Amino acid sequence: MGMFMGLPHEFTGHRGILTFPNGSRIIAGHFQTEKDIDAYLGLEYDVIGIEEATMLSSRKHVDISTCCRTSKADWRPRIYSTSNPGGVGHAWYRTKFVVPLLEGREVETRFVPARVDDNAFNNPEYRRVLEGLGGWQRRAWLDGDWDLAAGQFFGTFRRDVHVVPDFDETRAREWFCAMDYGFAHYTVVLLGCTDGDGNVFVVDEHAERLWLPQRHAAAVKAMLKRHGVELGALRRFVAGTDVFSRQGDGSTVAGQYRAEGIALRPAFMDRVGGWADVLSRLGDVAGGVPARLFIHRRCGRLAETLPMLQHDPNRPEDVLKVDADEDGVGGDDAADCLRYLVATKSRTVTQKKLRGM
Repeated sequence: MGMFMGLPHEFTGHRGILTFPNGSRIIAGHFQTEKDIDAYLGLEYDVIGIEEATMLSSRKHVDISTCCRTSKADWRPRIYSTSNPGGVGHAWYRTKFVVPLLEGREVETRFVPARVDDNAFNNPEYRRVLEGLGGWQRRAWLDGDWDLAAGQFFGTFRRDVHVVPDFDETRAREWFCAMDYGFAHYTVVLLGCTDGDGNVFVVDEHAERLWLPQRHAAAVKAMLKRHGVELGALRRFVAGTDVFSRQGDGSTVAGQYRAEGIALRPAFMDRVGGWADVLSRLGDVAGGVPARLFIHRRCGRLAETLPMLQHDPNRPEDVLKVDADEDGVGGDDAADCLRYLVATKSRTVTQKKLRGM
């Protein structure tokens, strides 16, 4: 509280409240668990400051944000927060603050990156502590890398390597699509191709939820049209096997898409083998293994959610299954679709087709 030594005020220590002669107050508090935030709800705050915001879930951050309001005609309420990569709120914080900066579309938010060397008052020993960290903690706390989290599965993913701003589509040798179906969850369709060197490029995505197959089908056709690709020219269009399961009336989701002119085939469903294929194609730039999988920046949902996925603690070679939250943040739908896209080969589809699938 030293910054207020030259300004008249009263400080009530046990309540953490500074009161100024004009009636303004600063309430200083802490939270150890999320439920502690409830103690601050129901009041009106002209300004809110949150330290280590990624320690909060998206829901709890929204709760406290509803209290940032004012009755003053000449004042704009605002929220300031600080944080590091990691924590329970990593995904929503990155989506809300970091991604708009990376994509050059900050409208309602401003994110100011800061690393250890930006603070001239840090003691030299502190930097050496951060340099001594390993794994995700070094990249997060020393390098300020938001494309990772504790337990990250795709630890070799590098946005500056794998997310590309452009792709010369005349290089495409083979076009293919994959779908991960959902209704309450996202339905994701990815359009990919290979070039003459065998690299895989994910050039476009469709991702929506609460849509019927007819609406998805129209959007997928429009996506293909943007790239001058005919449905009949696709080498394969695969989907998870759930779309082939018969419902009570004997119909299938795949049948609904077939009625719209989209013929789906079963994808390669082995999770461990599929993720291994994705990891292999990501390469390891730091270890000198070149990448052979690239994602166009227009595939925002895939590029956003892939780095956030974690190892399944009960099966480390598998990705931990996770759903998008109520605001649509996170989830593994786009990653599952990528797995189908990359791991399913034409011969796999043919073999399954011969078995009557």
